[in-house]
Amino acid sequence: MSLRVHSAAGSAGLGGRFRMAGLALAALVSVTGALPALAQGGSPLQALQDYKVRAEWADRFDATLPAVSAVKSSQPTLSPETASYIEQSIQRYQQIVSKGGWPLLPPGQPELRLGVKDQRVKILRQRLMISGDLSQTAGAALTFDSYVDAAVRRFQLRHGLNPDGVVDQNTQIAMNVPADVRLRQLETNLVRVRSMSGYLGDRYVMVNIPAAEIEAVENGQVRSRHTAVVGKIDRPSPVLSSKIYEINFNPYWTVPVSIIKKDLIPKMKEDPEYLTRNHIKIYRWGNTEEEFQPTDIDWNTDEAAQYMFRQEPGEGNSLGSVKLSFHNQYQVYMHDTPAKNLFGQDFRFHSSGCVRVQNVRELITWLLQDNGWNRAQVDETIRSGERLDVDLKTQTPVYFSYITAWATADGVVHFRQDIYDRDGAEGLALR
Repeated sequence: MSLRVHSAAGSAGLGGRFRMAGLALAALVSVTGALPALAQGGSPLQALQDYKVRAEWADRFDATLPAVSAVKSSQPTLSPETASYIEQSIQRYQQIVSKGGWPLLPPGQPELRLGVKDQRVKILRQRLMISGDLSQTAGAALTFDSYVDAAVRRFQLRHGLNPDGVVDQNTQIAMNVPADVRLRQLETNLVRVRSMSGYLGDRYVMVNIPAAEIEAVENGQVRSRHTAVVGKIDRPSPVLSSKIYEINFNPYWTVPVSIIKKDLIPKMKEDPEYLTRNHIKIYRWGNTEEEFQPTDIDWNTDEAAQYMFRQEPGEGNSLGSVKLSFHNQYQVYMHDTPAKNLFGQDFRFHSSGCVRVQNVRELITWLLQDNGWNRAQVDETIRSGERLDVDLKTQTPVYFSYITAWATADGVVHFRQDIYDRDGAEGLALR
């Protein structure tokens, strides 16, 4: 038998193998709660090999990917077939309600997530199986495995929540909405969808307010989806239809009178430097030749509402780098925003009625196609800081809708919070 001497590099490599094995084992223990051969004094590498032999690898940890992908659809929310999909879903939910609905998930600690073993996981499995998010053959184990993780993520996507697989407070609230309330939501939204089932155009932009989501639709397929921030409960975004006729690059922001009264005056009382710090200038309405100073206005009255307040283009401008203009009686529009952190929230109801658009450059590049623009030209115009208004050669229809429940061809049923309480008395349970 020959004796092999390891080099320093080889020893480092072996040490690296043991460290990797130790990390892999730690991950498995944290996920499964298992404590393999290491407990009997074996090496991390041997323990990992032993675990591989004994584990049920049919329960793969890549189970999340297909389940999450299945929720995504290239069909628009308001396709010509959406009404029939909702009708089919109503039949399914009628059966669920007739059988007693689904169980309520009791509160508790810790939060349910991958690797947790808890009595509540059994109830969670039942809840997800009844709604079709988890396979009927998933069993009643108490461990939150990869299949439950995939089902939770699927549920979260269907309800407009961050699909992190963690059953936090928002996810539990959505899960505990009774089945009969969800059924009534579907019935209410069937009427809404039918009222909009006509021809919307070959190319159009759809804003679904409760979903805080925007779809760019072309030839019956979603070209791109964009997360949105829409109106607060006390300043709702309106339901409307119009046409986007102009793209405003590096725009001024003219503060609406309602915001002057509700926000600007109180802020100036607290902080007299607010306008100066935010590059907001004061003019007479329709006359930008003569500029006024904040000290010219009595902030203890509504005098400020008689003036025009205009924020200069640039970093920090409330409209961001671009605005999408369309005629409407509500004086709302779509725009970029410097507060991009808001797009990562579950509930994105923060504006005064206008709609903020995530990844707005992709949307306006699509709108400017017939003008011969490409993404590089859009990026360069924004980068230059130049004030530029571009009339669209092809004005694109835009719709603001209020849809809190819909379904797709794959039988996936989506629900959103009835943020403005328009689903009727039963909708109050969603809040």
